[in-house]
Amino acid sequence: MAKRVNYLNNKDLLLEIHKSKLSYCWFLDEKYSGYNVIIGIDDEITDEIIQLGKEDKAKKMEKRMYEDALIEWEDSGAKRSQKPKQNQFNVDPDSIADEDVVVRKMTFDHVPEENRKNKPKTIADVHAKCNFPPFRHMALVEGEWQEVLRSHWEGGRDNGHFSVDHGTMTNKLAKMFMLLCQRYSMRSNWRGYTYVDEMRSQALLQLSQIGLQFDESKSQNPFAYYTAAINNSFTRVLNLEKRSQNIRDDLLIEAGQSPSWTRQLNHEMKMKELLEADTTQGKTD
Repeated sequence: MAKRVNYLNNKDLLLEIHKSKLSYCWFLDEKYSGYNVIIGIDDEITDEIIQLGKEDKAKKMEKRMYEDALIEWEDSGAKRSQKPKQNQFNVDPDSIADEDVVVRKMTFDHVPEENRKNKPKTIADVHAKCNFPPFRHMALVEGEWQEVLRSHWEGGRDNGHFSVDHGTMTNKLAKMFMLLCQRYSMRSNWRGYTYVDEMRSQALLQLSQIGLQFDESKSQNPFAYYTAAINNSFTRVLNLEKRSQNIRDDLLIEAGQSPSWTRQLNHEMKMKELLEADTTQGKTD
């Protein structure tokens, strides 16, 4: 049996989403570009949040140490018995300083107010439209929690301005979207349609519009998020094609010509069902 190939995974998708969003951000220093924990709009930075951030940073450090050791082992050509194990690398979260923790806070504080809807239902409805949920990164600098990164911001923190069009999606994330659409169209329930190319095109267009709207504070599974979007796009094209085909079949029937094979088969199936229903009803009577 051939080994199953993992052509895409959530880890790579999350990394490219993060890189893409960073292109829309101002940050004080590159070391603050990452984050360890996410809090909501109404949440505050507490000791519990800081501890969660330390635990996350410790896990990332352990993973990085293990991966470095694994590369070193592969390059050295050492015996298999000397292969490093992940449980050999442990980092105590309490050994991490508070200053090393970066907190992502979801907020609209830096987004201009804009009455886009007559009856706003969420906080996003009373602010300018953003291509992904806005946020800030907070870190302990000189003994105080300060803003070290701001999304949708071009220029400096004090002399910059709100912007949603100065960033860009990474080329790798765009290629991932193309691969997702291609692989999804090869499924047995879609690949037989003659207009599958149009399905892929519509799905790719949809992903380019909503790709960065994935919210890491709610889920860590962008693969499922994108797959659902692709399925909706495919289904929308299918329904449009079915309506167009029904109109064509009606026109052919009115002109005295034979409709499509699909219409003929559906008609035969309905007639068979009606005949079986009549037979069953006759036996009951």
